[in-house]
Amino acid sequence: MSDTKTLMRFTGVGGQGVLLAGEIFAAAKIATGGHGLKTATYTSQVRGGPTVVDIQLDSEEIYYPYANDGEIGFMLSVANVSYNTFKDGVQLGGTIVVDPNLVHPTDEDRKKWVIHEIPIITIAKEEVGNVITQSVVALAIANTMMNAIDKKTLVDTMLSKVPEKVHAANIIAYDLGEKYALAAMGK
Repeated sequence: MSDTKTLMRFTGVGGQGVLLAGEIFAAAKIATGGHGLKTATYTSQVRGGPTVVDIQLDSEEIYYPYANDGEIGFMLSVANVSYNTFKDGVQLGGTIVVDPNLVHPTDEDRKKWVIHEIPIITIAKEEVGNVITQSVVALAIANTMMNAIDKKTLVDTMLSKVPEKVHAANIIAYDLGEKYALAAMGK
């Protein structure tokens, strides 16, 4: 697991559940004795407007609540408007995961960042059978690629944040997210 500072960004539109993934990451890091913080930014629209959650995980205390643009090592996006709004915060050579059915990186973007295309919403909707699990698919993808938190700690934290009636679906979602991330990384 990473003992250094990890900065991640999840983007979407209001109502897609990107905030839950940030909350789970922060709580899991705190559970391990570290420091975790999620900072969400919303547009004036409640549903449908661009949203971003920056996630900071560190073994040291976090003094500033926002991730500085250009320092973010990983971004995951499930909405084109949010991708275009927030992508420049990712460091050159950083990793970006996009849902290819919803986000369309340019050729220039592909020169700046390592971009993986994983159909997050489709996985949740068709393979898990519950689109609400997309935040857990995203959580697993991010953790697999960033090796940020011990898997058991992260899954236990996730299960503590979702209703018991959807535990089984969310475990499936996590396993699928991990599988797709490993395949995207060539592992």
